[in-house]
Amino acid sequence: MTSAAETSTGESWTAAFARALRPLIDAARAEVAPPFDVPFAEQLGRRLVAIAARALVLELHKARGTLHGATGAERFDDFTRTLDLAAVLGRYPVLARLLAQACEQAVSVHHELSSRFARDRAAIVDRIFHRQDPGALISIETGQGDPHQQGRTVAILTFENHARLVYRPRPVELHLRFVAQLEWLSTRTGIEFRSPRLLARDGYGWLEHIGHEPCADVAGVAEFYRRLGALLALLYAVDGTDMHFENLIACGDQPVLVDVETLFHPTPATSDDPAALALARSVYRTALLPHMVLGDNGIVDVGGVGGDQGVLSPVDLVDWADAGTDRMRLVRRPRESPGAFNRPLLHGTPAEAGDYQDSLLAGFRAGYDAIVAHRDELLRLVKACADDEVRFVARATRHYARLLDESTHPSVLADALDRDLAFGVLVVGDPLLDRLVPFEVADLWRGDVPLFTCRPGSRDLWTGAGLRLPEVLPEPGLAAVERKIAAMSEVDRHDQQWVITAALASRPRPVSHHSGTSSPGHVAAVDPDPARLLVAACGIADQILAHAVTGEDRVNWLGLELVDDRHWAVQPLGAGLSNGYTGVALFLAELGALTGAARYVDFAVDAMRPLPSLLELFASTPELVASAGGGLHGLGGICYGLARLTPLLGLDPQLLSTAVSLMPLEDSSMSVVDGVAGSLAAMLAVGTPNSLALADHYAAILRGAICSTNGFARGHAGIGWVLRRYAATVSNESSDVAESSEVAGRAFLESDAIDPTDAGWCGGLAGAALARDDERLAGLLAAREPLRDMSLCHGELGVVEALAAHHPSAATRRTALLLGALDEHGARCATPGGVPSPGLFTGLAGIGHGLLRQGFPVPSVLLLESPSPSFRHTTEECTR
Repeated sequence: MTSAAETSTGESWTAAFARALRPLIDAARAEVAPPFDVPFAEQLGRRLVAIAARALVLELHKARGTLHGATGAERFDDFTRTLDLAAVLGRYPVLARLLAQACEQAVSVHHELSSRFARDRAAIVDRIFHRQDPGALISIETGQGDPHQQGRTVAILTFENHARLVYRPRPVELHLRFVAQLEWLSTRTGIEFRSPRLLARDGYGWLEHIGHEPCADVAGVAEFYRRLGALLALLYAVDGTDMHFENLIACGDQPVLVDVETLFHPTPATSDDPAALALARSVYRTALLPHMVLGDNGIVDVGGVGGDQGVLSPVDLVDWADAGTDRMRLVRRPRESPGAFNRPLLHGTPAEAGDYQDSLLAGFRAGYDAIVAHRDELLRLVKACADDEVRFVARATRHYARLLDESTHPSVLADALDRDLAFGVLVVGDPLLDRLVPFEVADLWRGDVPLFTCRPGSRDLWTGAGLRLPEVLPEPGLAAVERKIAAMSEVDRHDQQWVITAALASRPRPVSHHSGTSSPGHVAAVDPDPARLLVAACGIADQILAHAVTGEDRVNWLGLELVDDRHWAVQPLGAGLSNGYTGVALFLAELGALTGAARYVDFAVDAMRPLPSLLELFASTPELVASAGGGLHGLGGICYGLARLTPLLGLDPQLLSTAVSLMPLEDSSMSVVDGVAGSLAAMLAVGTPNSLALADHYAAILRGAICSTNGFARGHAGIGWVLRRYAATVSNESSDVAESSEVAGRAFLESDAIDPTDAGWCGGLAGAALARDDERLAGLLAAREPLRDMSLCHGELGVVEALAAHHPSAATRRTALLLGALDEHGARCATPGGVPSPGLFTGLAGIGHGLLRQGFPVPSVLLLESPSPSFRHTTEECTR
């Protein structure tokens, strides 16, 4: 990194800047007794440079042309040696205040730590070092974490015999209670847990330092993840959160939590989506599972099983180019993560949690079942925590850290009012957060990451300065934990196991739309007569219903969904057709129409209840429409879904009219799934005068479009297909437009490069065969082995869709084998690891829809077909 660049004298640029700040550092150093004064000065110097660097670099630029030296490094050295610090601080009085404050805090914190250690040394040796005196204290490393409460941070103390000790300047009683809960869980499961030895004192504590140690073998790694699963069950029960990779140490086969100050964490009800609330209350909340942070540079997993080495930061971070020269300047660029100590090492390599999923789930089941079987015992233990201090995480620490950094810009260091205005970004219109802003600003002025605490038995909140804010929280954290433990059940355990499996599958990996592997082994074919297909579809639907999350007036689902074609995420379903609740509702409504079963129709109706409010939001916020887009993933898919659902569910026809009126006229993509081609296909399917007028507009765009991608979903094949469909639709009205659209469509199809290794609808042979209505391509599909993936998008039911028109016998044979695989192995989605997810294109709803397609004249969603008279007649016959 450029921050390590050397000056002409061989010292780092940070050391050179620290030399320029030496009068401040020396004054503080004089307050610290040897031998700790030297490392104290070095640590303080780094802190002061971090505060002053931007202003000093600006002064460096102003001085260019007056500096002496033949090279940039020599001129930089001249600047740091001749800097008039008093004059600089006179120009930046806010900077002077911040630097003086940092010096005062550093001295105060050092004295406080030193006096506490001297007072507690005998107890530390007795309790933490098992009466083995570690020898003289030789170093104190502060800054091991975020500063709170006037610059106090975690510190590492090192002794003569190389033993280490952790100092935590906040209460550790809650950690002691958690250790007691772990010991209880150990007696009930037979799983042994390691925790750091602790010494609690009034307002602070001392902890054993836990080192990162490797596992001896695979069995050790499996045991690590079994223990982690049981630990996860306990954290879930006591509403733990913020257990990210920095708070977990892999000490051989033992996962050791070193910070548990966020147990009993309140869960504000920030959404009326029941699935969102369910996720916020699930095992996912612990952050022990994969937890993604997204940015322009990609994604990074900050969860307890994440912390990968060498991953670029998702957002650009502040750095210095040409550091240590007179050309030094601030730049923003990604930075590689250094890695962490949270995952078990096997032969020097961090072991992936997903490879030990069975062990983790086994541990979770053991821990969960023990809690359920002896819940009264755990409830007694958690009630003892009622008055312990718990940290309340109002905002992510990284947001505070970035704000602290940005607020050292020279433009806000001359006038305190300017810096106050910079902190105004904290006001976001949220009643709870906005109430906390004055206290956050006060903490930020002290150079601290804002700190709020609460007590599990209270609704009150406390600021970092100790001010009590009465009844801020919706309910005491302890009440929520007691309610959760009382409600834990086998059904809930299965729900949490799904979240675990889905979260592990969301670990960063390359995203593929390839059709994948063939179905493994031999399965017995099952005669795919309509009745059998209907039974299978009902089984799929019942599975979807069983995992629905119901609220007061709506229903939704959690799914494992592909986000922006970049990564998989566990999240509530959105409104979309392809993998949102509109698509799930469409399958349920189709099945309800064919079976007459009210439960399917009722769930479909309840799933669609939020759509009117969403359309109102779109109408008032045009930028959201642009963000959603018009393809099948966006408003186009919603319009198609409404066109199908309105007669099936008796929805208000005005909803469809409103959705059509909101369709974007332009889109950055030309594709079927997220662009103009999908908008055109949807408007043709809707078939109203307004939608057909939009279809004319979209077709005109596509006729002159340029595309560099192949396939049905995202490339030439889909564009060519929809232009030819449009040409057929308008052939009786405008022969010229129809002819030009047909020519353009054929040109797109001819330029489509078919991938013969991919059988799927989205990018392979199935999509190519459907786009061209090509018997030869369908024949190539018929000769292939069935796919393991059953989905519509790039799985077996997309293939069967393509076979049905030209090779019905092959479609029947493949459907029979699919039914057999369904009986033997269950439904397999197009998600990583085949994790069940409710969506239409890659999930269960699509598998159910595909089964109905093979037994009944159900309109194809892959081809955006409109309802046919035969389907209406069939539903009448089936429900008669």
